[in-house]
Amino acid sequence: MTKERPVISGLINEGTSEIELFQNKTLRTIIKMQHVLLIDSFKHYLQKRKIDFVVLSEQKKRSRISSVFKTDNNYKNINLGFIIGHFSKDEFDFYTINSSEINRRILQIIAQRIRDSITEIL
Repeated sequence: MTKERPVISGLINEGTSEIELFQNKTLRTIIKMQHVLLIDSFKHYLQKRKIDFVVLSEQKKRSRISSVFKTDNNYKNINLGFIIGHFSKDEFDFYTINSSEINRRILQIIAQRIRDSITEIL
């Protein structure tokens, strides 16, 4: 089954930088398309590490999510792969020039998406 990138309107304004344009046109659409996979992956991460997420306070849940995206390089790389694997050749060419900034943005958006989807994790 092939997935189609969703269309997200209202994100592109005049004077938007090239990297911001890439973030809004490419990254956000792929991340939205991969939402279910990203949530399932985080659930699996918690299970594998025997983290009882349910008993944590709301603040601790958010803090734990942030900490995972700051410290676990293996998990971060898996998430980057979920997104980068959907780039076209042109998108990948742009990515290779700006990879560190784009990686930072991808992980930031995914972490926020997971924080906003805590109810789906429980």
